[in-house]
Amino acid sequence: MSAPVPPGAMPPSGAMPPPGAMPQPGAMPPPGGAHEVRQHGDPSVGELIKSVTRDLSTLMRQELALAKAELTQEAATTGKAAGALGGAGVAAFLVVLFLSIALWSGLSNVMDAGWAGLLVAVLWAVVAAVLFVVGRSTLRRVRPTPERTVETLGTVPEALRGQRGGTA
Repeated sequence: MSAPVPPGAMPPSGAMPPPGAMPQPGAMPPPGGAHEVRQHGDPSVGELIKSVTRDLSTLMRQELALAKAELTQEAATTGKAAGALGGAGVAAFLVVLFLSIALWSGLSNVMDAGWAGLLVAVLWAVVAAVLFVVGRSTLRRVRPTPERTVETLGTVPEALRGQRGGTA
């Protein structure tokens, strides 16, 4: 039990004054509610606004970080696909150049040199088409939209209204 509070003195913070004890005249809150009377442990409106502002700021920073991570990952995948397509193009060119010459020369022993050259060109056109289709299908799998960020940002309005969780 705490020590008794002399008449006219304020009890320690958070303690209730004993029955019959009156606070000092200057310790009373002014009339009209200029100072909010609160129970010990209840946050003030200012503290609540500060907390909400801090939480929203943290949420927005986290959402931006998530978007950045997703876009970085998609950009890396796109870069790898572009590198593969570029490498395929250079390799196809060199293959077409050297093997075409060798195949043309070999077929020239069996048929006319003009027909041999045309046959070699058609063969490498098929190879180039296959490489193009593979590269294009890789690029179609790239999603430039940060899907997880869009999904979690969709839950922000519900969270602000006091609802929890995402869509059902």
